[in-house]
Amino acid sequence: MRQLPSGTVTMLFSDIEGSTRMLGRLGRRYTAALDGHRDVLRSAWAAHGGTEMGTEGDSFFVVFPTAEAAVKAAVKAQRGLETYAWPGDERVRVRMGIHTGSPQVHDDDYVGMDVHRAARIASSAHGGQAVLSSASAELARGALPVGVGLKDLGSHRLKDIPEPERLFQLMVDGLRNDFPTLRTLGAASRLPVPTTHLVGRGQAVADVVALVRSPETRLVTLTGPGGSGKTRLALEVARNLVATFPDGVFFVPVASATTPEVTWTTLGDVLEVPRGSRQPPRLFEQLGHRAALFVLDNLEQLSEADVIVSELLAAAPHAAVVATSRRPLAVPGEHLYPVQPLGLPTGSTVADAEASPAVQLFLQQARSVRPHFRLTPENVAAVTAICRHLDGLPLAIELSAARTRLLGPQALLRRIDTTLDLASMSRQGPPRHRTLRETVAWSYDLLPERQQELFRRLGVFAGGADLEAVMAVALPAASGDRRAEPLDLVADIVDASLGTVAEAPDGEPRITLLETIRSFALAELRATGQLDEARSAHTAHYLAVAERLKATRDSDHLLALGQAEVELDNFREALIWGLRHGGATDAADAAAPATALRLATSLGWLWYTGGYVIEGCRWLELALERDKSGPSGDVAECLATYANLLIARGEADRGAELAARGLTMARDVADEEREAFAMGIAGTAQLHLGELDSARQTFEESLSLHRRIGNPSRLTRALGNLAGVEEQLGHFARAEELTKEALEIVTAEGDVHEAAVQGQNLANLLAADGRPDEAWRLAGSLADQIVRLRSPNLTMAFANTCMNILIGLGDPVPAAHLLGAEEAMRDRLSLANPYQEEERAEAWAAVEGRISAEDWAREIGVGRESSVEDLLVGLDGG
Repeated sequence: MRQLPSGTVTMLFSDIEGSTRMLGRLGRRYTAALDGHRDVLRSAWAAHGGTEMGTEGDSFFVVFPTAEAAVKAAVKAQRGLETYAWPGDERVRVRMGIHTGSPQVHDDDYVGMDVHRAARIASSAHGGQAVLSSASAELARGALPVGVGLKDLGSHRLKDIPEPERLFQLMVDGLRNDFPTLRTLGAASRLPVPTTHLVGRGQAVADVVALVRSPETRLVTLTGPGGSGKTRLALEVARNLVATFPDGVFFVPVASATTPEVTWTTLGDVLEVPRGSRQPPRLFEQLGHRAALFVLDNLEQLSEADVIVSELLAAAPHAAVVATSRRPLAVPGEHLYPVQPLGLPTGSTVADAEASPAVQLFLQQARSVRPHFRLTPENVAAVTAICRHLDGLPLAIELSAARTRLLGPQALLRRIDTTLDLASMSRQGPPRHRTLRETVAWSYDLLPERQQELFRRLGVFAGGADLEAVMAVALPAASGDRRAEPLDLVADIVDASLGTVAEAPDGEPRITLLETIRSFALAELRATGQLDEARSAHTAHYLAVAERLKATRDSDHLLALGQAEVELDNFREALIWGLRHGGATDAADAAAPATALRLATSLGWLWYTGGYVIEGCRWLELALERDKSGPSGDVAECLATYANLLIARGEADRGAELAARGLTMARDVADEEREAFAMGIAGTAQLHLGELDSARQTFEESLSLHRRIGNPSRLTRALGNLAGVEEQLGHFARAEELTKEALEIVTAEGDVHEAAVQGQNLANLLAADGRPDEAWRLAGSLADQIVRLRSPNLTMAFANTCMNILIGLGDPVPAAHLLGAEEAMRDRLSLANPYQEEERAEAWAAVEGRISAEDWAREIGVGRESSVEDLLVGLDGG
C-alpha cells in the first residue's frame, strides 16, 4: 500500500465539460482526445507533486501537498489544454475544483467532508474554469504564478454541504476568464417567497434597484405608513438584486426586536452564523468580507435604529442595506424612497379601471376568494369607488377585497362608505394612516364579538402563537366555552385577512399577525383596559412553556432546543413586559418582575447550551435588579444560573461571588434543591479559579445532598463535577468510577444530551490516564451525536478532548487543527478560556520532537480557518 500524505492536503477534482456531446461529435476520434487530455493533465500533476488518487472516464482526483502546488498544476493544465492540437479542431474544456483540508486516510484513499467539498466545488465550475475554496485561496494567495490572480465569486451553497462556501476563480492571463454564474445552489440568500404577484410597482422596483446598484448608495430607506406595501416592494427589489451581490441577499424581519441585542441576534440567525457569534464584535467579524444586501424590515419601533444601521454599514463596507420604516432613519448617506399608494383609475370605463394598479390588486385578491369574479360595466363604478375610498393603500385594498367572498362590490362600497365617513369625523392623524386604520377596523368590526376579543388578545404574541398558547392566553374566558376548538375561531380571523396560519416546524398550525395589524390589535386591547391582564397571561403561559422545556430537555435536548428557539420572541416579549412592571397595586402587575425572574432562570439551559450566553447574562442581571420579592429559592437559583453563565464567559471571580450568594440564600430559606444546585456552581467556580481542594470538598457535599434529593439529572451532573476534579487531582480510578455511575443513570433515563456530556468526560479521562486507544474508540462513537446536539460548550469541550487523544496517539497535525478551531470558536462566541496559554504550552510540550514549532503554529492557523464541527464529523475512532 502506498504512503499517502496526511494532515493538511489540497485536493483537486477535474472533468471534461460536455464529454458526452463531444463523443457524439468525434466518434472514434474521441479516444485520441481523451488520451491527449490525460497526457496534458498528468504532466501537470507530476510537475507539481500531485498524487493521482483516481481516474474514472474523463475525471481526475489528485492530492497535492500544498495549495500553491495545486494552483500551479491547475494553471499548467489549463494552459496545456488551450494549446493542445485536438482532433477535429475540437476544444476540450476541463473544469476544476480545489479545496484544502484534512481528510482522513483510509484504505489507500481519502475520506471525509473535505473530499466531498472539493468534489462539489469542481461540479460548480464551467469548462476551462478553476474554482478554489476560501481555504485554498488564502493559502495560495501569496505565491500565485506570474500572470495569475484570484477573483472573489462570493459565498455559495453547495449541494449536501450545510454551510455556505466562499469561492474564488483563478484568473489566468491569456485564457478565458469570463464565465457564467457558478452551478451552485446559488448565493447564500435568504428571502421569503411571496404568495402573490406584485402589482403596480414596476417603476418603483426599477427606481430602487437602480439606487442600490449605484456605487454611491449603500442605504435606501423605503418610507410610508403601515400597509403602504413597503415590505412587499423591498422583497421584490431584493429578488431583482440577487445576482448583484455575490454574498447573497438577506431578509431580516425586526418587527419584534426592541433592543440592539435582539436585532443583532435576528441578523445572525438569518445569516446562520455560529451560535454565540450573533453579537458584536464577533458578528461584525462574520460580516466584514460580505458583499451582501440586507433588507431590514420594520425598523420604526427601534429607538436605536440609526445606530444599528450605521454600525452594520461600518462593519460590512462591501454591503448595502434596504430598510423599511414609517420614518427616516437620519443616517448619513441615507436615500429616502417614499412608497406611494397604488395608482387609481383615470377614467370610468372597465378598460380605465383594469389599467389601474389599485384595481388590479383588488381583482387579484377578490379572485383568490371568489375565482370567477370579474370587472363588468355594472360593478366597475363600485370597485373604482372602493379603491378611491381606500386611497390606493395595498393592505386596505387586500382586506376589503377579501370580503367579496360574501359581499358584492355595491354592498361592500356601502359598508365602507358608512365606516369611513363616521370615522373621519372623530379620528385624528394623517388621512392615509386613518384610512388604513379604519379599513382594519372595518374588518375587525365584522367579526363576531367572541372573535373580536380573540383577535385583540392575539396582539400580545410576538412571532406568532401555537394553538396551545391561543387557548391559554387569547381565547376569551368571559365569552363562552374555553373548551371550544381554537382553530375554528382562528379561521374567522384568517378569513377576514387579519391573520395568517402557517405550519410550524413541529407540523402544528401557528397563527401570526402582520405588524401593522398587530399594532391595531394592541391598541384595541389597550382601549378595553385588558392589555396588562393579557400580557400577564402571556407571561405566565410562556413561563409554563419554559419550565416544561427545562424539565423535558433531558429526554430530548434537540426537540426542546428547537421549540425554545421558535418561541424565543415570545420569551423576550414576556421578559420585557415583566421587567418593566412591578410595584403597582394590581397583584398580577406587582408579581410581574418575580415571574420574569423565574422565566429568565428557567431558560438558563437555553442561554448556556444554545449559544445565547451574553443575552442570558443581560436578562438575568436585569431580573435580579428588578426583583424586590426578598430572599427565596427562585432568587437563589437565578443567582446560581447567572453565575454559571459568567463562568462560561471566563468571569470566574464574579461567578464565584454570585454562586456563594445563591448558596447562602438557598440555605437561609431551607431550599435543598436550590442549595445543591448552587453548591455545584460554586464548586465549578472554585475549579476554574484553581482551588482544587476546595472544589473537591464542595462537590463532595453537593453529591451527598443530590443523593438524598434523588433528582437523576442533577445527580448525574454532581457525579460529573466531582469526577472532573478527581481527574485533575490525578485520582483516575475514582474519577472513572464516578463517571461510569453517571453514564449508567443517564442511559437509564434516556437523557441523550447528558449521556454525550458524560461520554465525552470519560473519553477525556481515558486520555489523561494514558489510555488513548480506548479514548479514541469512545470519541469516534460520540462525535456525530455531539455535533448533532448543537451545544457550543459541549462541542468545544469535545474538540479539546479529541485534541488530547490525538496528541496521545502521536498525531500532532489534526490535533493542531482542533486546537486552532476550538480557539477560533471560543473567540467567535466571546467565551474566554482562562487556561488557553497553559493548555497551549502543555500541548506543545507533548508534541515537541514530533513536529517543528513553525509547522505546529502553521497547522494551528489552518485549524482556525476550519469549523470544529467539520473536523469532528466523520471522526473514526475504530
